[in-house]
Amino acid sequence: MEKRIYIDGMACEHCAKRITKALKAVAGVREVYVNLDGKYADVQGEADVELLKAAVIDAGYEVGNIK
Repeated sequence: MEKRIYIDGMACEHCAKRITKALKAVAGVREVYVNLDGKYADVQGEADVELLKAAVIDAGYEVGNIK
């Protein structure tokens, strides 16, 4: 499964690293790619969408659409 998570509040490389770390800590995540300019993260793996959403929120950011 691949999900694209649009993230509000991401402004710098530090933000991207923080989100990458948070998402990689979710069980079932194999790979994370964060696009700072597009303000989204592509996540590959079998992780539950609600857990991905919670990880982003816990890292201090807001979740937009998830596709």
